[in-house]
Amino acid sequence: MSDRTVVEAWLADLTFPRYMDTLYARARRFEQAHPEYEIRIRGINFEDMPGAVARGVREGRAPAIAEYYYTETPNALDAVDPAGRPVFTSVSAAVGDRTEVLGERVVLDDVLPALRAQYTCYGELRSLPTVATTYLLFTNATMLKAAGVPEVPETWQDLRAACERVVAAPGGPPHAIGWANHGIPFAHAMAVQGGKIADNGNGRLAPAVGLDFTGPEMLAWVSWWRGLHKDGLYQYSGEMGDWFGTFELFAGQRLAFRMSSSNDVGATAEAAGAAGFELAVTRFPYNADVPYRGNVVAGTSLWLADGLDEPTRDGALAFMQFLANPENAAEYHKEHSFIPVTRSASALLEREGWFDRHPHDRAPECQLDEKTADGEPTAGALVGDHFKIQDLLAAAVHDMLVHDVDPLERLTAASAEAQALLDRYVAEHPSSPWRPTPAGGEESNIA
Repeated sequence: MSDRTVVEAWLADLTFPRYMDTLYARARRFEQAHPEYEIRIRGINFEDMPGAVARGVREGRAPAIAEYYYTETPNALDAVDPAGRPVFTSVSAAVGDRTEVLGERVVLDDVLPALRAQYTCYGELRSLPTVATTYLLFTNATMLKAAGVPEVPETWQDLRAACERVVAAPGGPPHAIGWANHGIPFAHAMAVQGGKIADNGNGRLAPAVGLDFTGPEMLAWVSWWRGLHKDGLYQYSGEMGDWFGTFELFAGQRLAFRMSSSNDVGATAEAAGAAGFELAVTRFPYNADVPYRGNVVAGTSLWLADGLDEPTRDGALAFMQFLANPENAAEYHKEHSFIPVTRSASALLEREGWFDRHPHDRAPECQLDEKTADGEPTAGALVGDHFKIQDLLAAAVHDMLVHDVDPLERLTAASAEAQALLDRYVAEHPSSPWRPTPAGGEESNIA
């Protein structure tokens, strides 16, 4: 019988080739440095993590560490055991004022500000980000120059004008731009305009209980998108979530522009090199009619179980810091184009000359560092059942593009569907330990 302390770590399997192999190898390296610990990793599909943890809690076998996708943050915040106690504790509270845990340097204060903003909930950094992505504009600069467009556009308005010139140019493609109809671009379109989909400060002042997709920011976004499609500038496959289809179109030089996850930077740069065109990777375009308010992040973060004994707690915390240390975060970036989650990881890549050899890899962090109207990083919505709610938005736009339905009418219907999902979520989480009320008893208006 082993006398090692066991740390159960349930990590999100993102289904990339050999993705989990890297994590198993890192667990073994941690154990070599800390032979008194055994790290037992279980890979779980990111969509299945909340349900798996809930079952584990009911059966008395909850993990010490669980990795949640960013849309599932409310599930982690609201998770309670049968006695009503919180399943997870704040990682910043667990670390306290320590700068090391079992000799592993604490990285919390080194996390990129935009990532800290995303995972700071009700005043505390609740979890430690591991995987981080944002959403960018990919441009065939060779095609742009041939169309006489001097610079990569930065605004929705200039991007439309550039699309028109690309299509009109001699030998130009029949369409100019594409992106997957998925929930993520909606989040960025709202973020750059400072818009919200939920009450209580987008769920960040107190848990969201009301939703509305019919605000001016959402209508501006879908109207711009629909206009591109109606005028033949945006190419839609008719399939929601068609990430690979838009990649193939762009790589095959049948589009001049593609918007997609920063996770695609490496593959797109390789495709551009193979096809022989110049690639530009720049920030997600913004609406010139309103002040620029910043961009948000997607990805995953590590949550620490509450109530662990001290050896298990510190082993879990140490392993979390180890996974996010500069060397491992830098390797994560090299392997999958994930954003380095700390400044130290970026600095390490810079010293190694990585960004000199791969200049497009600078774009995601540059976007997140872009100065906004108030100088503060932008955080995304905290909404129960957010993943399914994002799908409702994609379905609404699908109907606008394919069936030419009225945007306001269709978004009103989608809001009602989303509200039903949120109502059910709130009813299923009546005793959340993190349910403060809005300051001063103010009404919970979406604004």
